[in-house]
Amino acid sequence: MAKVAFIGLGVMGYPMAGHLRKKGHEVTVYNRTASRAEKWVAEHGGHCAPTPREAAFGAELVALCVGNDDDVRSVVFGQEGALEGMSPGAILVDHTTASAELARELFQAAQKIGVGFLDAPVSGGQSGAELGQLTIMVGGEEEPFERARPLLDVYAKSVRLLGPAGSGQLAKMVNQICIAGLVQGLSEAILFAEKVGLDVEAVVDVISKGAAQSWQMENRSATMHARKFDYGFAVDWMRKDLGICLKEAERVGAPLPVTRLVDQFYAEVQEMGGGRWDTSSLIARLAAEN
Repeated sequence: MAKVAFIGLGVMGYPMAGHLRKKGHEVTVYNRTASRAEKWVAEHGGHCAPTPREAAFGAELVALCVGNDDDVRSVVFGQEGALEGMSPGAILVDHTTASAELARELFQAAQKIGVGFLDAPVSGGQSGAELGQLTIMVGGEEEPFERARPLLDVYAKSVRLLGPAGSGQLAKMVNQICIAGLVQGLSEAILFAEKVGLDVEAVVDVISKGAAQSWQMENRSATMHARKFDYGFAVDWMRKDLGICLKEAERVGAPLPVTRLVDQFYAEVQEMGGGRWDTSSLIARLAAEN
Protein backbone atom coordinates (compact mmCIF):
# COMPACT_ATOMS: atom_id res chain seq x y z
CA MET A 1 0.00 0.00 0.00
CA ALA A 2 1.21 3.49 -0.86
CA LYS A 3 1.59 6.58 1.29
CA VAL A 4 -0.40 9.31 -0.43
CA ALA A 5 -1.22 12.97 0.23
CA PHE A 6 -4.35 14.53 -1.22
CA ILE A 7 -4.63 18.32 -1.28
CA GLY A 8 -8.02 19.86 -2.00
CA LEU A 9 -11.25 18.24 -0.84
CA GLY A 10 -13.89 19.89 -2.99
CA VAL A 11 -16.72 18.05 -4.74
CA MET A 12 -14.13 16.13 -6.80
CA GLY A 13 -11.20 15.72 -4.44
CA TYR A 14 -13.25 14.54 -1.46
CA PRO A 15 -14.49 11.31 -3.11
CA MET A 16 -11.25 10.79 -5.07
CA ALA A 17 -9.25 10.76 -1.84
CA GLY A 18 -11.91 8.51 -0.33
CA HIS A 19 -11.40 5.86 -3.03
CA LEU A 20 -7.69 5.74 -2.23
CA ARG A 21 -8.44 5.20 1.44
CA LYS A 22 -11.02 2.50 0.70
CA LYS A 23 -8.34 0.61 -1.22
CA GLY A 24 -6.21 0.58 1.90
CA HIS A 25 -3.68 3.28 1.03
CA GLU A 26 -2.29 5.49 3.80
CA VAL A 27 -3.83 8.88 3.00
CA THR A 28 -3.10 12.27 4.55
CA VAL A 29 -5.33 15.13 3.43
CA TYR A 30 -5.08 18.90 3.45
CA ASN A 31 -7.86 21.37 2.74
CA ARG A 32 -7.84 25.14 3.07
CA THR A 33 -10.99 24.88 5.20
CA ALA A 34 -9.66 22.58 7.90
CA SER A 35 -13.10 21.46 9.08
CA ARG A 36 -13.68 19.73 5.75
CA ALA A 37 -10.43 17.77 6.12
CA GLU A 38 -11.47 16.80 9.64
CA LYS A 39 -14.84 15.64 8.32
CA TRP A 40 -13.10 13.54 5.67
CA VAL A 41 -10.89 11.87 8.30
CA ALA A 42 -13.91 11.18 10.50
CA GLU A 43 -15.59 9.49 7.56
CA HIS A 44 -12.65 7.65 5.97
CA GLY A 45 -9.87 7.42 8.54
CA GLY A 46 -6.36 8.46 7.61
CA HIS A 47 -4.89 11.76 8.73
CA CYS A 48 -5.22 15.48 8.08
CA ALA A 49 -2.35 17.97 8.08
CA PRO A 50 -2.29 21.71 8.85
CA THR A 51 -0.22 22.61 5.75
CA PRO A 52 0.44 21.18 2.28
CA ARG A 53 4.09 20.69 3.23
CA GLU A 54 3.21 18.52 6.22
CA ALA A 55 0.65 16.56 4.20
CA ALA A 56 3.28 15.84 1.54
CA PHE A 57 6.04 14.84 3.96
CA GLY A 58 7.10 11.27 3.21
CA ALA A 59 4.37 10.70 0.60
CA GLU A 60 5.14 8.65 -2.50
CA LEU A 61 2.47 10.53 -4.42
CA VAL A 62 0.95 13.96 -3.77
CA ALA A 63 -2.30 14.69 -5.62
CA LEU A 64 -3.86 18.14 -5.99
CA CYS A 65 -7.40 19.05 -6.94
CA VAL A 66 -8.00 22.74 -6.30
CA GLY A 67 -9.60 25.65 -8.14
CA ASN A 68 -7.30 27.45 -10.56
CA ASP A 69 -3.69 28.37 -11.36
CA ASP A 70 -3.32 30.68 -8.37
CA ASP A 71 -4.76 28.06 -6.02
CA VAL A 72 -2.27 25.49 -7.33
CA ARG A 73 0.66 27.84 -6.81
CA SER A 74 -0.52 28.62 -3.28
CA VAL A 75 -0.41 24.95 -2.21
CA VAL A 76 2.70 23.90 -4.18
CA PHE A 77 5.18 26.74 -3.69
CA GLY A 78 6.51 28.58 -0.65
CA GLN A 79 7.79 27.43 2.71
CA GLU A 80 4.53 25.61 3.52
CA GLY A 81 3.96 24.34 -0.02
CA ALA A 82 3.85 20.69 -1.03
CA LEU A 83 7.21 20.73 -2.81
CA GLU A 84 8.91 21.66 0.46
CA GLY A 85 7.71 18.40 2.00
CA MET A 86 8.39 16.09 -0.93
CA SER A 87 11.41 13.82 -1.25
CA PRO A 88 13.32 12.91 -4.44
CA GLY A 89 11.52 10.14 -6.29
CA ALA A 90 8.06 11.19 -5.16
CA ILE A 91 5.44 12.20 -7.74
CA LEU A 92 3.30 15.34 -7.81
CA VAL A 93 0.01 14.90 -9.70
CA ASP A 94 -2.15 17.93 -10.44
CA HIS A 95 -5.79 17.07 -11.13
CA THR A 96 -6.80 20.73 -11.26
CA THR A 97 -8.06 22.04 -14.60
CA ALA A 98 -5.45 24.75 -15.11
CA SER A 99 -3.26 26.23 -17.82
CA ALA A 100 -0.68 24.29 -19.82
CA GLU A 101 1.76 27.07 -18.94
CA LEU A 102 1.35 26.28 -15.24
CA ALA A 103 1.87 22.57 -15.92
CA ARG A 104 5.21 23.29 -17.57
CA GLU A 105 6.18 25.58 -14.67
CA LEU A 106 5.39 22.84 -12.16
CA PHE A 107 7.30 20.27 -14.19
CA GLN A 108 10.43 22.43 -14.14
CA ALA A 109 10.14 23.14 -10.41
CA ALA A 110 9.62 19.47 -9.57
CA GLN A 111 12.46 18.35 -11.81
CA LYS A 112 14.92 20.60 -9.95
CA ILE A 113 14.38 18.65 -6.73
CA GLY A 114 14.12 15.19 -8.29
CA VAL A 115 10.34 14.94 -8.05
CA GLY A 116 8.19 13.60 -10.88
CA PHE A 117 5.28 15.67 -12.15
CA LEU A 118 2.10 14.85 -14.06
CA ASP A 119 -0.61 17.27 -15.12
CA ALA A 120 -3.71 15.10 -14.95
CA PRO A 121 -7.02 16.97 -15.24
CA VAL A 122 -10.14 14.85 -15.01
CA SER A 123 -13.49 14.58 -16.76
CA GLY A 124 -16.64 12.91 -15.51
CA GLY A 125 -17.97 15.40 -13.01
CA GLN A 126 -18.97 14.86 -9.42
CA SER A 127 -20.80 11.62 -10.21
CA GLY A 128 -17.71 10.26 -11.96
CA ALA A 129 -15.59 11.10 -8.94
CA GLU A 130 -18.04 9.50 -6.54
CA LEU A 131 -18.31 6.33 -8.62
CA GLY A 132 -14.56 6.13 -9.32
CA GLN A 133 -15.25 6.39 -13.05
CA LEU A 134 -13.28 9.47 -14.10
CA THR A 135 -11.36 9.96 -17.32
CA ILE A 136 -7.85 11.29 -16.69
CA MET A 137 -5.84 13.07 -19.38
CA VAL A 138 -2.15 13.09 -18.48
CA GLY A 139 0.90 15.07 -19.50
CA GLY A 140 4.39 14.21 -18.33
CA GLU A 141 7.10 11.58 -18.62
CA GLU A 142 6.59 7.84 -19.01
CA GLU A 143 8.44 6.67 -15.88
CA PRO A 144 6.48 8.64 -13.24
CA PHE A 145 3.28 7.98 -15.17
CA GLU A 146 3.75 4.22 -14.95
CA ARG A 147 4.48 4.45 -11.23
CA ALA A 148 1.48 6.68 -10.57
CA ARG A 149 -0.98 4.80 -12.76
CA PRO A 150 -2.05 2.12 -10.24
CA LEU A 151 -3.13 4.89 -7.88
CA LEU A 152 -4.90 6.89 -10.60
CA ASP A 153 -6.73 3.74 -11.69
CA VAL A 154 -8.37 3.63 -8.25
CA TYR A 155 -10.74 6.47 -9.17
CA ALA A 156 -10.69 6.32 -12.98
CA LYS A 157 -12.14 4.22 -15.77
CA SER A 158 -9.65 5.61 -18.31
CA VAL A 159 -6.14 7.00 -17.82
CA ARG A 160 -3.93 7.95 -20.75
CA LEU A 161 -0.55 9.64 -21.15
CA LEU A 162 -0.87 12.08 -24.06
CA GLY A 163 2.55 13.73 -24.27
CA PRO A 164 4.96 15.94 -22.32
CA ALA A 165 4.02 18.26 -19.46
CA GLY A 166 1.06 20.42 -20.41
CA SER A 167 -0.50 17.81 -22.71
CA GLY A 168 -3.07 16.77 -20.12
CA GLN A 169 -4.25 20.33 -19.71
CA LEU A 170 -4.40 20.86 -23.47
CA ALA A 171 -6.49 17.69 -23.82
CA LYS A 172 -8.87 18.94 -21.12
CA MET A 173 -9.29 22.13 -23.16
CA VAL A 174 -10.31 19.98 -26.13
CA ASN A 175 -12.81 18.23 -23.85
CA GLN A 176 -14.36 21.50 -22.65
CA ILE A 177 -14.56 22.92 -26.18
CA CYS A 178 -16.53 19.82 -27.24
CA ILE A 179 -18.87 20.01 -24.24
CA ALA A 180 -19.64 23.71 -24.77
CA GLY A 181 -20.91 23.13 -28.28
CA LEU A 182 -22.76 19.91 -27.40
CA VAL A 183 -24.69 21.44 -24.51
CA GLN A 184 -25.74 24.46 -26.57
CA GLY A 185 -26.91 22.20 -29.40
CA LEU A 186 -28.83 19.97 -27.00
CA SER A 187 -30.42 23.02 -25.36
CA GLU A 188 -31.65 24.28 -28.70
CA ALA A 189 -32.92 20.82 -29.70
CA ILE A 190 -34.90 20.28 -26.49
CA LEU A 191 -36.44 23.75 -26.57
CA PHE A 192 -37.37 23.26 -30.25
CA ALA A 193 -39.00 19.90 -29.44
CA GLU A 194 -40.98 21.55 -26.65
CA LYS A 195 -42.13 24.41 -28.89
CA VAL A 196 -43.36 22.14 -31.71
CA GLY A 197 -45.25 19.92 -29.28
CA LEU A 198 -43.20 16.75 -29.39
CA ASP A 199 -42.93 14.32 -26.49
CA VAL A 200 -39.37 15.24 -25.48
CA GLU A 201 -38.69 11.97 -23.68
CA ALA A 202 -39.86 9.93 -26.66
CA VAL A 203 -37.94 11.90 -29.27
CA VAL A 204 -34.74 11.84 -27.21
CA ASP A 205 -35.13 8.08 -26.79
CA VAL A 206 -35.33 7.69 -30.58
CA ILE A 207 -32.53 10.02 -31.63
CA SER A 208 -30.19 8.81 -28.89
CA LYS A 209 -30.01 5.51 -30.80
CA GLY A 210 -28.56 7.30 -33.82
CA ALA A 211 -25.89 9.80 -34.81
CA ALA A 212 -27.12 12.51 -32.39
CA GLN A 213 -26.25 10.39 -29.35
CA SER A 214 -23.93 11.87 -26.73
CA TRP A 215 -23.15 11.60 -23.02
CA GLN A 216 -24.88 14.92 -22.49
CA MET A 217 -28.04 13.64 -24.19
CA GLU A 218 -28.06 10.41 -22.21
CA ASN A 219 -27.39 12.06 -18.85
CA ARG A 220 -28.76 15.60 -19.02
CA SER A 221 -31.67 15.77 -21.49
CA ALA A 222 -34.32 14.78 -18.94
CA THR A 223 -33.08 17.19 -16.29
CA MET A 224 -32.77 19.98 -18.86
CA HIS A 225 -36.37 19.37 -19.93
CA ALA A 226 -37.38 19.53 -16.24
CA ARG A 227 -35.26 22.69 -15.78
CA LYS A 228 -33.26 21.11 -12.96
CA PHE A 229 -29.67 22.31 -12.88
CA ASP A 230 -28.04 20.86 -9.78
CA TYR A 231 -26.50 17.73 -11.28
CA GLY A 232 -22.92 18.58 -12.04
CA PHE A 233 -20.19 21.01 -13.02
CA ALA A 234 -21.06 24.63 -12.19
CA VAL A 235 -21.30 27.44 -14.75
CA ASP A 236 -18.76 29.50 -12.77
CA TRP A 237 -16.18 26.75 -13.18
CA MET A 238 -17.04 26.21 -16.83
CA ARG A 239 -16.40 29.88 -17.54
CA LYS A 240 -13.03 29.55 -15.83
CA ASP A 241 -12.19 26.59 -18.05
CA LEU A 242 -13.40 28.24 -21.24
CA GLY A 243 -11.32 31.30 -20.38
CA ILE A 244 -8.25 29.05 -20.31
CA CYS A 245 -9.27 27.54 -23.66
CA LEU A 246 -9.77 30.92 -25.32
CA LYS A 247 -6.48 32.27 -24.01
CA GLU A 248 -4.56 29.25 -25.33
CA ALA A 249 -6.42 29.46 -28.65
CA GLU A 250 -5.37 33.07 -29.06
CA ARG A 251 -1.77 32.12 -28.29
CA VAL A 252 -1.65 29.45 -31.01
CA GLY A 253 -3.96 31.12 -33.52
CA ALA A 254 -6.80 28.59 -33.35
CA PRO A 255 -10.23 30.10 -34.12
CA LEU A 256 -12.95 29.05 -31.65
CA PRO A 257 -16.05 30.97 -32.76
CA VAL A 258 -18.63 28.60 -31.24
CA THR A 259 -16.74 28.28 -27.96
CA ARG A 260 -16.43 32.06 -27.69
CA LEU A 261 -20.16 32.46 -28.32
CA VAL A 262 -21.14 29.79 -25.78
CA ASP A 263 -18.83 31.38 -23.21
CA GLN A 264 -20.86 34.58 -23.58
CA PHE A 265 -24.08 32.59 -23.21
CA TYR A 266 -22.73 31.23 -19.91
CA ALA A 267 -21.97 34.82 -18.88
CA GLU A 268 -25.67 35.57 -19.43
CA VAL A 269 -26.60 32.55 -17.27
CA GLN A 270 -24.40 34.02 -14.53
CA GLU A 271 -26.26 37.32 -14.87
CA MET A 272 -29.51 35.37 -14.37
CA GLY A 273 -28.13 34.19 -11.02
CA GLY A 274 -27.13 30.77 -12.33
CA GLY A 275 -23.42 30.76 -11.56
CA ARG A 276 -23.81 27.67 -9.39
CA TRP A 277 -26.22 25.92 -11.77
CA ASP A 278 -24.72 23.08 -13.75
CA THR A 279 -23.58 23.57 -17.33
CA SER A 280 -26.80 22.18 -18.81
CA SER A 281 -28.50 25.43 -17.70
CA LEU A 282 -27.85 26.96 -21.12
CA ILE A 283 -31.44 25.97 -21.88
CA ALA A 284 -32.67 28.36 -19.17
CA ARG A 285 -31.14 31.25 -21.07
CA LEU A 286 -32.85 30.16 -24.30
CA ALA A 287 -36.20 29.73 -22.56
CA ALA A 288 -35.87 33.20 -21.02
CA GLU A 289 -35.67 34.71 -24.53
CA ASN A 290 -39.20 33.52 -25.29
